Amino acid sequence: QVHLVESGGGSVQAGGSLRLSCAASGYTYNEYRLGWFRQAPGKEREGVASIGSDDTTDYADSVKGRFTISQDNAKNTLYLQMNGLKPEDSAMYYCAAGRRGRHFTFAERLYLLPSLSPDDFDHWGQGTRVTVSA
Repeated sequence: QVHLVESGGGSVQAGGSLRLSCAASGYTYNEYRLGWFRQAPGKEREGVASIGSDDTTDYADSVKGRFTISQDNAKNTLYLQMNGLKPEDSAMYYCAAGRRGRHFTFAERLYLLPSLSPDDFDHWGQGTRVTVSA
């Protein structure tokens, strides 16, 4: 069973930076796509960034050029480096792992493409809050 624990959230002024971490257990590198999602009060959960099992990435237009998703396979940890934070980035941030959705097979190996759709993810962390003040 995949278990995800986020950390690194906090309060920061606009223009500042934060790095979120997601420690994963019960997870084997390259068997899942990974993603970061966020949900602000009264809004739907939205995809922020995702990394596929082929190591390709995808970002929401609102964070392109400011956020970077990466993973340390040795530590089974997913990261989200957030720079140039804006008040509209304030939300609860969740990391997620999933095996549904777009994929391809090459040399008898299954590759999961990145996805920003919550429907493509099966396992979720409890979240870490990010607050950006103007």
